[in-house]
Amino acid sequence: MKIVTWNVNSIRSRFESAKKVIESLKPDVLCLQEIKVIDDLFPYDFFKSHGYNYNAVRGQTSYNGVAILSKIPFLLQENISFKKEARHLSIKIKDVEIHNLYVPAGGDIPDPELNPKFADKLEFIDSVKKWFKYNKKATDKIVVLGDLNVAPLENDVWSHKQLLKVVSHTPIEVEKYNNLQNSLGFFDANRHFISKEEKLYSWWSYRNRDWRKSNRGRRLDHILLTESLKKHLKFANIYKDVRDYERPSDHVPVLIKLECA
Repeated sequence: MKIVTWNVNSIRSRFESAKKVIESLKPDVLCLQEIKVIDDLFPYDFFKSHGYNYNAVRGQTSYNGVAILSKIPFLLQENISFKKEARHLSIKIKDVEIHNLYVPAGGDIPDPELNPKFADKLEFIDSVKKWFKYNKKATDKIVVLGDLNVAPLENDVWSHKQLLKVVSHTPIEVEKYNNLQNSLGFFDANRHFISKEEKLYSWWSYRNRDWRKSNRGRRLDHILLTESLKKHLKFANIYKDVRDYERPSDHVPVLIKLECA
């Protein structure tokens, strides 16, 4: 089972990119964030024409929103609510749960007292951690993925020292992220194959005219798995070439391959 997560940054602006991603990566399950569209206007027919006959969409007008498109039948699970914002969807395929998350970006000021958006972000991560801790078990087969909007490791950003006071890499965000990861002992799919000593990004700002040359990226998109899935994880990759597509998202897809009975 190939699973892809991708912050598409407006699905109606990314039809050509989505088509290329589907054709090249051939995911069985495609998890999208920031779809920026209400449920009724989501392009269901587009995805059905590419074999995704099973879907779950939780949209909003003009911002946020998450979707899961699948070639495999699934059972829709309980949503984690957060101030009525569309930031979580969960499905179950056989005995594997997939949780698609879009964590708030948090604004520009890394101070919860001065910046309500940053406070909301920290609260959201805490609420997700508590939900997993009290509703799930470490022995469950769980995949948590999406735009988690935190770059937790030093080599998940282009400059650890320069970004310590920049939202997405601040110590408090990293602490909250680690608490979430430790809630059920999740492990990092990409870092399972790629050393923490190696730079690894999934997002590059639109502000960079030549994103490849400057390469000032951050790894904001993650796939976390419980230990019970470790033996089933066969492959993981981040597809940075998608950032070169015409009218690209500022995020690129992340893929894992699971071999499950």
